[in-house]
Amino acid sequence: MPSLFDTVQAGALQLPNRIVMAPLTRNRAPDAIPTPLMIEYYAQRASAGLLITEATAISHQGQGYSDVPGLYGTEQLDGWKRITEAVHDKGGRIVVQLWHVGRVSHTDLQPHGGKPVAPSAIAAKTKTVLIKDGVPTFVETSEPRALDLAELPDIVHSYQAAARNAVETAGFDGVEIHGANGYLLDQFLKSGSNQRTDDYGGSIKNRARLLLEVVRAVTGAIGGGRTGIRLSPVTPANDAHDDDPQPLFDYVVRQLAKLDLAYIHIIEGATGGPRDMPDRPFDYAELKAAYRAAGGQGAWMVNNGYDKAMAEQAVKDGADLVAFGKPYIANPDLVERLRSNAPLNKPDQATFYGGGAKGYTDYPALAN
Repeated sequence: MPSLFDTVQAGALQLPNRIVMAPLTRNRAPDAIPTPLMIEYYAQRASAGLLITEATAISHQGQGYSDVPGLYGTEQLDGWKRITEAVHDKGGRIVVQLWHVGRVSHTDLQPHGGKPVAPSAIAAKTKTVLIKDGVPTFVETSEPRALDLAELPDIVHSYQAAARNAVETAGFDGVEIHGANGYLLDQFLKSGSNQRTDDYGGSIKNRARLLLEVVRAVTGAIGGGRTGIRLSPVTPANDAHDDDPQPLFDYVVRQLAKLDLAYIHIIEGATGGPRDMPDRPFDYAELKAAYRAAGGQGAWMVNNGYDKAMAEQAVKDGADLVAFGKPYIANPDLVERLRSNAPLNKPDQATFYGGGAKGYTDYPALAN
């Protein structure tokens, strides 16, 4: 019988267990540069089968929140290299999540105070985080502008360059492409945010075009075996919505099956919220079946509100990996706690976004 604590292969990544630390935005990288405190944070959690970093911007234009890290500058890559070395010294595996937020941004965060970009000039009914004088504040996102067709190749190139820099310069074991949660690639996928009439809008094939171009470019640079992707078929996060998500995402995973990815990371239900959404029904078993039927061999990662019992059942039902989010904020030794059925520390929500060591690196491990 498969166990959470079995070793598992995900493409080129040999993982010591099936427990994954989900990407968690923590807003502790001023000027988009990873800090020494982040070294400690990630190294503390190196016993995970796989660490997925917080979402990390591929370009200045891709930034959407204050004090989140980037992958487009030398100081940023140097900072990440110190983190990957610390994780590897602890025997861990770590991939970086590649992020372009699209319309989920603010003019204060954009180059030269410009408008955020999007598939269509439709504002997201959501908020972002600005940090001023050390105080995080939620503010409405700014009105975006629609990307010109001629701009899209540069965005694809930015993903590719970020992936290559992540692996070859910063020392990551691979990358995860963020195609979820209402950010740029998800905005192109979903009908609620994509009203284009060119080759990147309208039909399912057209709306999936940019995401698939990005994945092909990234795998061309670092190999499919070091590339994962995160998808969220029905989450309402950041004003995401599609009129008919099942055929859209069935198509997407059938195309991804051809690219020999390390893993597919699926958010079930509303990100950080309800798993069951009667107003947005979706068949995740059908999605996985579509991927496998098309020849997809990547590990299948499930995510959203899992505890140990749910995770064990998911593995019995065929999931290869289970991602844990909030439990990893407060429990750097989550693998050991799950293995021994130890109680979990409770996370301090007031310290989730921004700040210093408090609520970040000061949660006690079992040995302490």
